[in-house]
Amino acid sequence: MSLSISRRVLLGGGAALATIATLPRLPLAAAPLKLAITRRSLEVNGKAASVFGIQQPDGTHGLTLAPDQRFLVDLANEAGEDAIIHWHGMTPPYLQDGVADKERPLVKPGATAAYDFVPRTGTHWMHSHHGLQEQRLMAAPLIVHGADDLKADMQEVVVLLHDFTFRDPAEILADLGASGGTSHAGHDMSGMDMSGTDMEGMDMEGMDHGTGMDAGMAMDLNDVNYDAYLANDRTLADPLVVRTERAGRVRLRLINGATSTAFHIDLGSLVGTVVAVDGNPVRPSSGRRFPMTMGQRLDIVIDLPKDGGAFPILAEREGAVERAGLILATKDAPIAKIGEKGEKAAGPISVDFERQLSAVQPLAAKDAAARLRITLNGTMSPYVWSINSEIFGQHHPLEVSEGQRVIVEMVNQSMMAHPMHLHGHHFQVVGIDGSAFQGAMRDTVLVPIGGSVSIAFDADNRGRWPLHCHNLLHMATGMMTEVAYV
Repeated sequence: MSLSISRRVLLGGGAALATIATLPRLPLAAAPLKLAITRRSLEVNGKAASVFGIQQPDGTHGLTLAPDQRFLVDLANEAGEDAIIHWHGMTPPYLQDGVADKERPLVKPGATAAYDFVPRTGTHWMHSHHGLQEQRLMAAPLIVHGADDLKADMQEVVVLLHDFTFRDPAEILADLGASGGTSHAGHDMSGMDMSGTDMEGMDMEGMDHGTGMDAGMAMDLNDVNYDAYLANDRTLADPLVVRTERAGRVRLRLINGATSTAFHIDLGSLVGTVVAVDGNPVRPSSGRRFPMTMGQRLDIVIDLPKDGGAFPILAEREGAVERAGLILATKDAPIAKIGEKGEKAAGPISVDFERQLSAVQPLAAKDAAARLRITLNGTMSPYVWSINSEIFGQHHPLEVSEGQRVIVEMVNQSMMAHPMHLHGHHFQVVGIDGSAFQGAMRDTVLVPIGGSVSIAFDADNRGRWPLHCHNLLHMATGMMTEVAYV
């Protein structure tokens, strides 16, 4: 599903980037890259499954762009159903974002959509923004190299994580008891019953943080128990083994493409240094274990020991024993079997790591012209999630004006953490639970249970931009609003 590359062999080829076919194409000498939304078969622990893919003509999943290469892509829909692909991490013109609405139609089966914009460097990804297709693996990496990548003598390993089910995702949502319905880019769910809800509950004591929540309410870490957890389409029963050099340097480009699962990234005996989050450079932060919620990316640089060996890189499911991963191994190093379940459940994801991060290129100093506050609401029964107690379609957009510095405080009044993603912009994390600081630049940030996170961004990209939870099941039942330029 992803690539292992070095600076000596950079894959500068492409993936077709979808835009609306009616948009004018800028005159360029380069031919558009070709990407196709496809159907494919995948074997998961010995059982076949039909899933989606986003592939180049040679079968490569996703896209890797060279420094200064435009995102010039023709996206063909060969999936046999309506689809649209969001370029997560990109900040294109509004019409090229890959979200369907009255101004931006879905890509019909057999049709091709054209995209042409300047991409952002870093580790990003692409995924469906229509219905529940993302749960069926309609996702792929999107890596944009910068000039510094050509100078770095290190091996790159791209890892795309997924939670996987053999079931129809609509059945899972129905079993959770979703009622009513919302619609955005085909998110249309109705007629749901509550049964089979998986609540890995924990009791919270004395937690309020000004949210109005009752202390002692049950915290929920995972809504769904999946059939498998994948790293580059493989489970730990048959993991990807990436051969490396003794004393070599590796840059892991990790993408959490799971639809409703957060992970702890565990490097085992290795020490890694986080150098970028969501494609944005951060001041180096070293450790062996890092949190990663849905939609986020981590770039981790690892120096391998001169004695070599085999080194599992594990993604441990939050609040549970299941895990996915791959193995870095030097030549001839023996590969030991690793179970798909750990000995004990991983704990909850916290925001402690977020507090440690600091952007290399923060926002310029500027007074905020707009200060907005939203609440994140929802319950497991009925299974409905909302922003400001309004489901999408009945929402009041957050209005901004071009040129403003905007600060949005997101207050979580629910008993689940929510990874909040803003389209069309990258923001700086500037506060957690009322404590101000100058944190990382991101496009997706976790808002903890009972807590708050403040973000700042410049309104420099006109449009109506979704702001939503990147738990697909939460978004599908209403946890989405818009940042609308007026």
